[in-house]
Amino acid sequence: MFGCEIWYPARSGDAGQAAGPGERREAAAQPGEHPLIVFSHYAGGSRRSATFLCTHLASHGYAVAALDHSEVVAPELAGRDGETESARAARIDAVIASRVPDVRFLLDHLLDGGAAGTGLDETKVGLDETQIGLVGHSFGGWTALAAPETEPRVRAVVALAPGGSSRPRPGVLPLALTFAWGRDVPVLYLAAADDTPIPLDGVRELYRRTPGRKRMFILLRADHQHFVDDVEGEHEAVRAMSFPGDAAWMPAAMRPRAGARVRARPDAQPPGRGRAAAGRRCAVPGRRRRGRTHRARSRGNHAPAMTAGRPA
Repeated sequence: MFGCEIWYPARSGDAGQAAGPGERREAAAQPGEHPLIVFSHYAGGSRRSATFLCTHLASHGYAVAALDHSEVVAPELAGRDGETESARAARIDAVIASRVPDVRFLLDHLLDGGAAGTGLDETKVGLDETQIGLVGHSFGGWTALAAPETEPRVRAVVALAPGGSSRPRPGVLPLALTFAWGRDVPVLYLAAADDTPIPLDGVRELYRRTPGRKRMFILLRADHQHFVDDVEGEHEAVRAMSFPGDAAWMPAAMRPRAGARVRARPDAQPPGRGRAAAGRRCAVPGRRRRGRTHRARSRGNHAPAMTAGRPA
């Protein structure tokens, strides 16, 4: 089973069950159909790596769904002691190849009769199938940019410090993007000015290559972990880690962070001025690949943007 989380705008006056900051469980949804956003986490992360963003979007009228990607769920995609270089390369290729199918699988489940399995029918969450967007961070940002090539239901993308540039830094996942979408998909890029694994020049390259409508904002004095919950805690945790192989240089290259600011539009609405956000945990039945059914398992803390020693 894939672990899944769904946030949605709560009906006024329905208290639900208190959860995280800005979250209530099992509350009734605001009436009507809501645009659907799928959130894609960094490599080896989890569906709750950016709850601040998911709850904020839900408070402004969106339904937001996130699952734990295959590299977290499937035992065969986990690294092993004594793994040969060829076996590791094949596994990394399999991790990359699983990402977009994960997103398509979740969309199929939500939109093609899977509401009963997620509990959306119980909370009366309506989904607008004509308004679907993707948001992703790091490897998830690449996932969001790669999906429109094979997923025609995607209408917009927000990429947070995405991988996929033509010159990745040592130890970063070797990701590629074609941008062969065949249609206009508006894209918003958010980049960190001092991003260590995904330098600003790499995000600018993706921005230049993106067809159609696009915008880019740069978060000043920020590094790669500034798009997840507990920014400073995650950043300092990564700085204290030891990465294997080609990524060994990375922690020492990261500087201490005490805060960041963003250049934003003057009419941008501050957080917290929307509706209350509610949420549900759910389990999505595993899709079959190579004759196996993936089943979710919990993991401890992961180094953001790391899969088997390769950040992305």
